[in-house]
Amino acid sequence: MIPLAMFLGSFAWSFVFVSLPFHIRALSTVDEVATLHWTGWIVGITSLVTVLTNPVWGRLAGRGSPKTSYILVEMLQGAGFLGMALARTLLELFVARLVLGFMGASSTFAFMLAGREREPGEVRRQVALVQTAMMVGGVIGPLAGAVTAARIGFRPSFVIGALILGGCAALVAWGVEVPSAGETAPTAERRLRLVDVVTAVSIVLAGSIHLFFLAPVLPQVLPGLGVAEADLLEVGGVVIFASSAAAALGGLGAPHVARFGSERRVVAALLVASSLLLAALGTAGSVWVYTVLRFLQVLCIAPVFPLVVARVAQHAGGDVIGIVNSARIGASFVGPVVATSILAWASPATVYLVLGAFGVACVPLLRLRGPQSRVKA
Repeated sequence: MIPLAMFLGSFAWSFVFVSLPFHIRALSTVDEVATLHWTGWIVGITSLVTVLTNPVWGRLAGRGSPKTSYILVEMLQGAGFLGMALARTLLELFVARLVLGFMGASSTFAFMLAGREREPGEVRRQVALVQTAMMVGGVIGPLAGAVTAARIGFRPSFVIGALILGGCAALVAWGVEVPSAGETAPTAERRLRLVDVVTAVSIVLAGSIHLFFLAPVLPQVLPGLGVAEADLLEVGGVVIFASSAAAALGGLGAPHVARFGSERRVVAALLVASSLLLAALGTAGSVWVYTVLRFLQVLCIAPVFPLVVARVAQHAGGDVIGIVNSARIGASFVGPVVATSILAWASPATVYLVLGAFGVACVPLLRLRGPQSRVKA
């Protein structure tokens, strides 16, 4: 039931997210450069606030019930979506997105439940299942959201997203058993070293930036690839659809990819491959070549999150899991803000090179982690 709820929740968020940059553009009464800055902040502010509040939600869930926390968070997020639908100016939309950031992240509670498994290989499979459910929701959501927003408008699509989140809360309330308060708490022998937590946060942040930076810059990138103004929304939905499909496949394949070597070597290879493919986006001459390169790049980076988070989920409590998951969420802020800020004064190729460098820079950090072993089938 939890993967199903995560699928629906991810669907609702991506359903709304794909049209948000275009909605901002339609609301804007300022010039192109100012609109870019507004886009980065409106898209990213929710994640920034969630980064700060998510560890608190994780600690509360660890001391109480992850189920209760999940239901409360989904209901609050649904209310936040309704606030977005009511916004009539860029400032009002920014405030609605700011308040939405205080609602927490339901994925933290799902990863806490996955970490109850004692076998490392099983934890990887459980984390990958949750991740894949979120990614599959992300595969379907952008295409459906883009078509819906184009047909019935942006604000009605936000209301539909709110209703879906309310359905997620009802689903979990009805179908998920309440775990005992101590089930997700770490024991003394399961605690991670501080250096492992810092390394995990850095890798998750960089890898997630590779996943999340693209949507806010698509309205400016696609015209350079030959896409007509009237087709921007739907073609953008297709590009994000392809990215989400690759993320789902990569997340699902994470337990199998881990068998090719130690966690350290596998994660390093995936980071380097993603960075090289990200840089190659700057050479694309058409939207179809661009989409293929983006698909391959996301396919490489997607397994990194389950591989890194599985170890944390098994050896840490709700607050630490919340911190590491906040790095993933924080990438939704850092990626859009950095990408739109660079694009305001430089070319898309510069954006890809700078963000690709983030991934390569994390490779030396893997040397700081504790001993890694091969994953048994």
